[in-house]
Amino acid sequence: MAAADPGLRIAGHGVNAVGHESGNATICAGRTLAWLQDQAADDVWGLWAVTQRDVVVLDTLGRLFAIYNLTSHDLSVPANYEELRTILLAAFAEPP
Repeated sequence: MAAADPGLRIAGHGVNAVGHESGNATICAGRTLAWLQDQAADDVWGLWAVTQRDVVVLDTLGRLFAIYNLTSHDLSVPANYEELRTILLAAFAEPP
């Protein structure tokens, strides 16, 4: 995306579900990844009503813009990749 949109700055963060802490070291190995661990007291997954492999897209003010699931929308399918790209660009362009 950076080549097509040189000024675009989209940040990504992973939030792991409660009970899956044992995989944290593996998912982060060899990567620069903002990876957070949900806690039962916080219940971020429950509050956002997300499921495994959801991409939660926030607007420029941090408000929920869209949820896009990568299990049902395989990004190796060009149409799915383009759909997620369009969602990200729309969230970025949304006026505050």
